[in-house]
Amino acid sequence: MGETLTSLRAGMPIPYGGDRVTHVPEALAAAFRAGDRLIVVQETGELLHVPAEAHRIAAAAVGRAAQAFARMGEVSDAAVSKFFEAFARRLEDDASWAPIAAANAADVERAQARGRSTTRLTAGDKMRAGMIAGLREWAEAAPSRGRPVERVEHAGFSIEQVTAPLGVVGFVFEGRPNVFADAAGVLRGGNTVVFRIGSDALGTARAITEHALAPALAEAGLPAGACVLVKSAEHAAGWAMFSDARLGLAVARGSGAAVAQLGAVARQAGVPVSLHGTGGAWLIADVGADAARFAAAVANSLDRKVCNTLNVCCIVRSRADELAPAFFEAIGRGTKLHVAETDAAYVPDALRSSKIVVHRAEGPNLEDQVELLPEAELGREWEWEMTPEVSLKIVDDLGHAIALFNALSPRLAASLISDDAAAHARFYAEIDAPFVGDGMTRWVDGQYALNRPELGLSNWQHGRLLARGGVLSGDSVYTVRTRMRQTDVGLRR
Repeated sequence: MGETLTSLRAGMPIPYGGDRVTHVPEALAAAFRAGDRLIVVQETGELLHVPAEAHRIAAAAVGRAAQAFARMGEVSDAAVSKFFEAFARRLEDDASWAPIAAANAADVERAQARGRSTTRLTAGDKMRAGMIAGLREWAEAAPSRGRPVERVEHAGFSIEQVTAPLGVVGFVFEGRPNVFADAAGVLRGGNTVVFRIGSDALGTARAITEHALAPALAEAGLPAGACVLVKSAEHAAGWAMFSDARLGLAVARGSGAAVAQLGAVARQAGVPVSLHGTGGAWLIADVGADAARFAAAVANSLDRKVCNTLNVCCIVRSRADELAPAFFEAIGRGTKLHVAETDAAYVPDALRSSKIVVHRAEGPNLEDQVELLPEAELGREWEWEMTPEVSLKIVDDLGHAIALFNALSPRLAASLISDDAAAHARFYAEIDAPFVGDGMTRWVDGQYALNRPELGLSNWQHGRLLARGGVLSGDSVYTVRTRMRQTDVGLRR
């Protein structure tokens, strides 16, 4: 049996991936203490330092959720519905909401002082109403435990497959308080949940737990560990949680790089993952595009920055003289535009020479409104704040646009503007995206499109769960049990 790791030396070789070696940096060696843990990401060779306290906090949280899951079989579906309604009612009550709002205001102030984005952190009236509505949708949703999937009749016996709870679902997500309520949706299927929220929103999450979530669990008679918040702001706590084999599923939301790292940590621990880290929709105007419909789709896909916001627009060259001006008008004068280097001639001189104030997390900047972009960087995600940011590419034809999407995009959402039915048929058959439309891209949302509060939109990266991509919601987190009923006592093989 191996020895326990108690220290690291600067320059110490660490093998990974079966045939590669990385080395311990000096800072890691100096920080590592006996009782700490080292996670070697086998895909990249990254060395992740998990201090003993961060591991203890994460392990204890997962343990509470695991103990609660063992009791969820005793909890009725009516009690689960009662929990969602009680949770919603407390968020609706001004007295309960007041300390949550105060904690959120403090979170926002701290984030602004650090130059962090607060567009998704602020728990205003709209976010509050959305959380309440989502919880009530789960309260009214049909129970998902024990739902028949298939039944096969045989001579003397029958086989029935039914849905069953998956177990403890672990979440790591960015600083968005509303996702905190969405994650509780997994209880609808008899699962339990443990989550770590980004440090920006940790104070808000603590307040929601204390003033709404925990009291709702108690009122409904659910185990206190059915929803557990990892009370640590360290990234290491997320790594520790995702490396815990007691999880039935690990769900990560946030920036692409961080989500990919978390997914790798979970996979090498044998935990299934559902990753929701990249988005950015593509819109393609074909030869059969109606100019007015195209302009409306562009404008209505840039209202705010989320994963289904328009990130890249492609216009076929044969229509560019007409549709490019419609595109420039639709994005408005306050939009930051990136144009493929080979297509600079399609941008009016007045637009290329103009400057705008771009509002970024660190503050407003005066920038050129138009910047040229190498074609190889078309897949770059524009994480904008108040100033919309989008890329433009002129393509040879529909096939060229599809090839660029499949090669460079995050392969999440794609929309085709065309009056040609054959073009739409080809587009749907060849585009490598789970979400395909013919208008604005902002429809890609579980609650908006399917009336189901979503836990995230999964793209087609490896590590997806249950399908190549799609909406992950509380009632889609389940496994299947198989039961045999024998009627012929003399049955034998």
